[in-house]
Amino acid sequence: MEQKTLAQRLHIDVPLLFGVLLLCGMGLVILYSAGGQDMDTVIRQGVRMLIAVILMFAVAQITPTQLERWSMWVYLGGVLLLIVVLYTGYIGKGAQRWLDLGLFRFQPSEIMKLAVPMAVAWFVASSNLPVKLGRVIIACILIMVPVVLIAKQPDLGTALLVTIAGLSVLFIAGIGWRLITVLILSAGAAAPLLWHFMHDYQKRRVLMFFDPEQDPLGSGYHIIQSQIAIGSGGIYGKGWLNGTQSHLEFLPERSTDFIFAVYSEEFGLMGAILLLSIYLFVIGRGLTIAMSAQQTYGKLLAAGLILTFFVYVFVNIGMVIGQLPVVGIPLPLISQGGTSLVTLMLAFGILMSINTNRRMLSD
Repeated sequence: MEQKTLAQRLHIDVPLLFGVLLLCGMGLVILYSAGGQDMDTVIRQGVRMLIAVILMFAVAQITPTQLERWSMWVYLGGVLLLIVVLYTGYIGKGAQRWLDLGLFRFQPSEIMKLAVPMAVAWFVASSNLPVKLGRVIIACILIMVPVVLIAKQPDLGTALLVTIAGLSVLFIAGIGWRLITVLILSAGAAAPLLWHFMHDYQKRRVLMFFDPEQDPLGSGYHIIQSQIAIGSGGIYGKGWLNGTQSHLEFLPERSTDFIFAVYSEEFGLMGAILLLSIYLFVIGRGLTIAMSAQQTYGKLLAAGLILTFFVYVFVNIGMVIGQLPVVGIPLPLISQGGTSLVTLMLAFGILMSINTNRRMLSD
């Protein structure tokens, strides 16, 4: 019997780990600049990353069979926490999204980025594929319950990601194009209803997407300053720590949602291509793991998680360059923050578990 390597014994996928740690390292470098060269900010983010990596390794030890068995319990627990947030959640920046546990605060909505694809994958994998219409409807209900609760916080960006996380699993499960067309048309028909329930600031963000010059010092300010920062970076950038838009504080939310603008100003088009290449490497590795998974549940869950990660990157960068409305989604593994970072690392831990357990079954 062939002796296992250390990585195999620890259930680590080396290529995926390499890409993830490389993104984390780049995140700390650019955060030092975006955060006003405050080393304390970098250290705090580094500690969060260390905790998140440890949790990733811990989750990688859980087998896909155990994850499948716990899927609905994780989902129900997440929905319960979302209900608690609506009544007793901590209010910050005009939104009620956090639970305050004394030592730290966290967003239960982040849990649903994992819980929803886990629950949908569990439900879909329990029947023959391709999935039938009746089960699609039930799966959509599983998706919409937490999405509605998250949207009421309000947190439109996370609600969008949770929706995509669940629908990605359904798409991979093989629903027909006719049904996909029906879902798209239904979403389009529901758009006026969604607009009615959106908050005023959310409506302004959508309107500013079409013409930010309407209110250059108000709702359109974020997009305009972000585009100025990216454009001024040119091909090779102004150099690390030399970005003017961020250091002169023209660029808002520069260490969180708009950190890509800081990065692009300092490292230019070539730096942006490098960052996107690393993201594509991680996404490609995740898709490889999904395609090679031996169990239906693992295949659906892995594909759903990595497609959600892709949308995470796509929406943030699209938002920062002015091609999508501002919805408050951070750049994964780069932006400052704790809860979303932990959620992402847990997702990568699940991917590693699915891949290494496939190897064990085939040995």
